[in-house]
Amino acid sequence: MRGSPLNQRPPADPAALPWAAPLPGPGAPGLPGPAVTGPVRPGPVPAGGHPAAATPTAVPSALPSLDKRGSATPPAVDPQVARELKRQVAAELHQQLTRLAATSGTDADRATRRQRGRALIEEAVARWSDAYAQTHGIPPTREQDRALSEAVFDLLFRAGRLQPYLDDPDIENILINGCDDVWISRVHQPLRQVPPVADSDDELIELLQDLARQHGGGERSLSTASPTLALRLEGGMRLQAMTEVTPRPYVAIRRHRVASATLADLVQLGTVDPTLASFLAAAIRARKNVMITGTQGVGKTSLLRAMAAEIPPDERIGTLESEFELWLHTLGHLRQVVPMEAREGNGERVEGRMAGELTIGELIPAALRMTLSRIIVGEVRSGEVVPMLRVMTNGEGGSMCTLHARGPHMVVDRIAELCLEYGSHMTDSLAYRLTANAIDLIVHVTMVDETAVGGRRHRFVSHVLEVAGLGEHGRPALNTVFGPRAEQGEPRAVPHTQPNCLDDLRRAGFDASLLQSRYGTWAAPLHLRIGGAR
Repeated sequence: MRGSPLNQRPPADPAALPWAAPLPGPGAPGLPGPAVTGPVRPGPVPAGGHPAAATPTAVPSALPSLDKRGSATPPAVDPQVARELKRQVAAELHQQLTRLAATSGTDADRATRRQRGRALIEEAVARWSDAYAQTHGIPPTREQDRALSEAVFDLLFRAGRLQPYLDDPDIENILINGCDDVWISRVHQPLRQVPPVADSDDELIELLQDLARQHGGGERSLSTASPTLALRLEGGMRLQAMTEVTPRPYVAIRRHRVASATLADLVQLGTVDPTLASFLAAAIRARKNVMITGTQGVGKTSLLRAMAAEIPPDERIGTLESEFELWLHTLGHLRQVVPMEAREGNGERVEGRMAGELTIGELIPAALRMTLSRIIVGEVRSGEVVPMLRVMTNGEGGSMCTLHARGPHMVVDRIAELCLEYGSHMTDSLAYRLTANAIDLIVHVTMVDETAVGGRRHRFVSHVLEVAGLGEHGRPALNTVFGPRAEQGEPRAVPHTQPNCLDDLRRAGFDASLLQSRYGTWAAPLHLRIGGAR
């Protein structure tokens, strides 16, 4: 029996196996030493169409095995072996799918490609395992064969050696500064370095190019002509990569850990208290235009998704994003969602812009003809802020978007800066007037990171500002409806001032008496290791 633990060959020294060293997996603190191994060279392809058994030219020297106690931790495999088997399987799979398309007249769908690929991977791993047993006198175990199969599958259909980090739900960020300089941050833990995700920068770029081909969202690539790449990954994670304009390939991957949260869920997480949750829910029902602001990674998208759950389920809405992150069309609450995703160009420039490019700003006019009652923009980054503000001004209300801003009182100037990117005819005063007419509420999200001093990351809404028309010097006037009370050591949003739109909120079911409590419904001030309650 190939690979069976019942094989009666004389026992070998465990250190001689290619899975002998412990695996520095995602949780390991250090980096592994270089693997000394040669490539797997397949034999000639016989008439039957399958390559002859592959013969390894050298034995991998730093590959781990199962714990002697029978640990469930899967063994790792030689990445060069997995990469060579992936190339073999890819070639065979291409031949099979080409024949299938010629016979049926249609291209195979994703499920069919993966099913056929899985079968070919099992065959390729069996051939390699048999060849290894014949060469070294001891067969790999079933667990080691299975680990090699999964590694090849990940390389062919998923994210290769990145996949274990993507599968770990506690990892929030993956930062790659070249193939061998990889960092992760887990929930309430600081950044730390982990093993490489590729043996060379060229292999890392090849992995990113594979991910771009799997994306299925238009012409996305990473090359000299297109040195940046933005992708959504399986599970809703977002990837941004750069090369050519940087000395090495750089990658940042961010996970939205709260994928389908409601405002009630955010109350449990400490992002808002029940008073503020009730206020925000009423604002959505009352069709107020809301802009959610904050720095990167504070939870703007999660809050936007939670507030969208308050939209009546039969309203027809549109979502516009550079990469799908909201997933409102898949969560099930809203029954009529028109999801739109921007399209990157193909690297060629025609009259100063990328050929084939379609921006969020260019999608907005088409979205307005889709009989939508609300439009939600995942993130406003540039000149698309102007058509977004016009949608908020001219529509029925109830639209939402997010915007990067370091502080709540910087938002107005940040909007004006983006408006000036729209065209030479735009001025500060026009940008201020658009802002005053379009936006009803600005909701600012803050993060206090105390992981460096043994604490945790606290993400919460710190301010809700009402835009109350034009004020002094032609700038939008802002009322602090909710804000922190620093003198009491409370950085989170608690009631400050009644909004001018209070009657609209009351008609939408909001209990105005909730605004009478100076400290909202927090049980106690936020506990911080530095600062906080005095």
